Amino acid sequence: MKQKVIAIVGPTAVGKTKLSIEIAKRFNGEIISGDSMQVYSGMDIGTAKIKQEDTQGIPHHMIDIKEPDESFSVADFQYYVQKYFDEISARNHIPIIVGGSGLYIQAVLNDYHFADEKRDDAITKKLELELEQYGIEPLYRRLKEVDPTQANKIHPNNFRRVIRALEVYEKTSLTMTEYHMQQKTESPYESLLIGLEMERSLLYDRINRRIDIMIQEGLLEEVKLLIKKGYENSQSMKAIGYKELVPYFAGESSLEESIELLKRNSRRYAKRQYTWFKNKMNVNWYNLTPLTISEKFDEILVDLAGFIEVK
Repeated sequence: MKQKVIAIVGPTAVGKTKLSIEIAKRFNGEIISGDSMQVYSGMDIGTAKIKQEDTQGIPHHMIDIKEPDESFSVADFQYYVQKYFDEISARNHIPIIVGGSGLYIQAVLNDYHFADEKRDDAITKKLELELEQYGIEPLYRRLKEVDPTQANKIHPNNFRRVIRALEVYEKTSLTMTEYHMQQKTESPYESLLIGLEMERSLLYDRINRRIDIMIQEGLLEEVKLLIKKGYENSQSMKAIGYKELVPYFAGESSLEESIELLKRNSRRYAKRQYTWFKNKMNVNWYNLTPLTISEKFDEILVDLAGFIEVK
């Protein structure tokens, strides 16, 4: 019998955290953060981590397990989360993964085999030297020649993904597209995906208000401290919520410009999240409004009861 797993997905600020607490209380669950940035300690406000006083005693996992200058990949995420699935299920509790990082959640539920392809430092360094000497364009052109499908998914400025795709090809003679096609199509888990959505103007208003609250709660001080600790150029600081504010502290933009950019990038990210989950995963969607949230949550709990109780 497959392990049962609940996943709560949807865009930022839609209400996933609140729902996860209600589900965990009702069905004896434990919560796993599906946000790829909440793994970093000291990055609390900008990643919208749940406050300890709001957990209502429900165990939360995948939070504060890395320092901001440590690397963390989708393969790492998969390893840790699947380990938590086993541990939580062994306690006869229900694992509830909550978040908006679509690729990460998909990799866990579909058991992608990232570990089979280790990094090849020699190839990576060679490609990085080419990048330094000639820029990204020749590398991107090469990727378009060998794997146009993957090239179309990668922005030319995302040199890390361009290099990774070429590295896989040079090492294995398989394109990244061919590699992905070899992945399992049947999940090893019996999962139910709950998706929360909201009319766009309502959601965007919630996103804007959430960012205003983050500023009030000390997001600027959080970013300033991370810069002071030497994390400014770390990969973690490229995340939305942090990268927009670094130029302010460098004197390159005004605070108003940085906050407006943060709001814009957050709204655009929400749109991309919708697109990912609707196109790539089998999600049961529930449309929320400020007046119907409680009613919809009750409906979701009823729907989940059948999933949990069926043996």
